[in-house]
Amino acid sequence: MFISGLSCPLAYLSSFCSYCWDIWQIKHPSALHSFDCMMKASKGKKIVVFLDYDGTLSEIVDDPEQAFMSETMRAAVREVARQFPTAIISGRRRDKVYDFVKLNEIYYAGSHGMDILAPLRSSEFGDRKHQTRVTDEKGHEGVLYQPAQDFLSAIKEIIKALEEKTRSIEGAMIEDNKFCITVHFRHVADEDICYLEEQVLGIINDFPKFRLTRGKKVLEIRPSIDWDKGYAVEYLLETLGFDHSEDVLAIYIGDDKTDEDAFKVLRQRGQGFPIIVSSIPRETYATYSLRNPTEVKSFLLRLARWSRSSSSGKIVFED
Repeated sequence: MFISGLSCPLAYLSSFCSYCWDIWQIKHPSALHSFDCMMKASKGKKIVVFLDYDGTLSEIVDDPEQAFMSETMRAAVREVARQFPTAIISGRRRDKVYDFVKLNEIYYAGSHGMDILAPLRSSEFGDRKHQTRVTDEKGHEGVLYQPAQDFLSAIKEIIKALEEKTRSIEGAMIEDNKFCITVHFRHVADEDICYLEEQVLGIINDFPKFRLTRGKKVLEIRPSIDWDKGYAVEYLLETLGFDHSEDVLAIYIGDDKTDEDAFKVLRQRGQGFPIIVSSIPRETYATYSLRNPTEVKSFLLRLARWSRSSSSGKIVFED
């Protein structure tokens, strides 16, 4: 491929990357640029919003314990939750996500959907034996759904083994996300990453009921059960009363490989807009895209503003 006017490899690479991005954006257009079209398609439908946390509502940071969302992002999520049923589905522990978000207006699903606090409504979708009626600190009743309860003791064993095996690997960090385990290697030297993965795989081989997946600078260990963020979306839609509704439209925004399970579900149902957060072209089931959390915030604020104007009967579509 020759591009005239480019005299150096870096200029060629920059132009080629720009070309790839333009092609990718044709297939996955900006949700901001396509907003009016999306809202016109949602006419007469009930919108439900699903959000990932890390990389979507907060920036990816070196220390996962410091992945705080901005106050302006919190305000944007709050505004959306006032207009539509809203849930955050994260790989983090559910209580950790709540500590970051600190909003009572939304529903939380942690451990990639294996720990869901849902509305007080019996669900036929999930296994009833893993549903527990609970009351939060404010006296609100709900249903706690935890399909991986039987794996908790094994998870503790794996964490102990990981801590022992990775103690000598500088920069490795083990995060207990209750029903899954995250091994962070963002601060591990390149020459040590393969060794770290060997240690993790060696441990997993002793626990055949678990599987290893990969994310952004992380290795994740999860129970091998037929449950993921896609199932979590379906479970929440049912408990919210929308499972058999033909006039529901779900918006799911996420940046990680694990969000692809939810994107795929929305595509199969034909009842939503999966939106990927990415600044580089990548394979995805998403229909639309946003570049970063800043664009996510702009989209959420615009969605809330559209809902308010819609309710007042003064809908204004922008050119």
